[in-house]
Amino acid sequence: MNRRLLFILTILLACLAQAQAQQRPQYSQYMLNNYLLNPAITGIEDYADIRVSHRRQWVGLDGAPVTTYLTAHTPLNKGAASTKYHRALAHHGVGVAFHTDKTGPLRRTGVTGSYAYHLPLTNSINASAGAAVGIIRNSVNANDLEFTNPNDPLVGGGSFNNNVLDLNLGLWVYSQNFSVGVAGAQLLEDVGSFQPEGSKNPTLDLQRHYFITGAYRFSPTKKLDVVPSVMLKLADPSPASIDVNVRVLYSKQFWAGASYRHDDALVAMVGVYVNPLLDISYSYDATLSNLNRVSAGTHEVVVGFKLLNTRRIICPQWIW
Repeated sequence: MNRRLLFILTILLACLAQAQAQQRPQYSQYMLNNYLLNPAITGIEDYADIRVSHRRQWVGLDGAPVTTYLTAHTPLNKGAASTKYHRALAHHGVGVAFHTDKTGPLRRTGVTGSYAYHLPLTNSINASAGAAVGIIRNSVNANDLEFTNPNDPLVGGGSFNNNVLDLNLGLWVYSQNFSVGVAGAQLLEDVGSFQPEGSKNPTLDLQRHYFITGAYRFSPTKKLDVVPSVMLKLADPSPASIDVNVRVLYSKQFWAGASYRHDDALVAMVGVYVNPLLDISYSYDATLSNLNRVSAGTHEVVVGFKLLNTRRIICPQWIW
């Protein structure tokens, strides 16, 4: 693919992403790591939760998005929970997240630090509030562009960058059998842009995003847990988007699931909690839009580590 076609494709992909409220990276397995969407999750478990993921979207399509992330968060001053009520004692949580998302010549990189406070409301219901602050860096590689003006200052290579402050806020209400969350991302929009005054580089405007999530777990047998969940994404002026998911866990160690992303994809997922240290999961998105004519779907792998896991927990207690 020549540079002109690659540039056109990048613009089309960017427009498609905004139309579907996906200016932020798309994740199929976000229900395993809601920390990606809501900073109130920070430090929710009894161990340090570390997750690494790699996602290749629309395989076979040149310039399609490729996303990688690393998240880590841990509780502070958290005592042992009540074994009778599974009560999550009041405590703090801190975390960090890094992601990079490349689409054609456009690369978006973000790093944030988060804090949350968790408070029991009753013997079985808890609430948390959190905030994450960081920087988003948008970069365009001029080597992947073709210019009609030979005097353009970017001719010959190089790149232009734009750095913007990122603020995310969230609330989370949870027990061992349900969770409800509300979060906002990129709330500063472009207020915190580091673009030098008088710079001729184009700015890549940020769009506020809002996420409303809910999940419920029930157990039809002693060894089976079924967890339906839903997520509503809002990003004005883009239309609302909804994900509907269901996961089935066997013996709190093996699981399989499926998702429907409105007008976008059907997703199949499998995973295993290997031991108190390691868990692995994989998902495949079958594209429902016309892009399925030129792509072979989307692959996503997530590897999780439970450090400082003194209680040797295998299946997460609060995030399924």
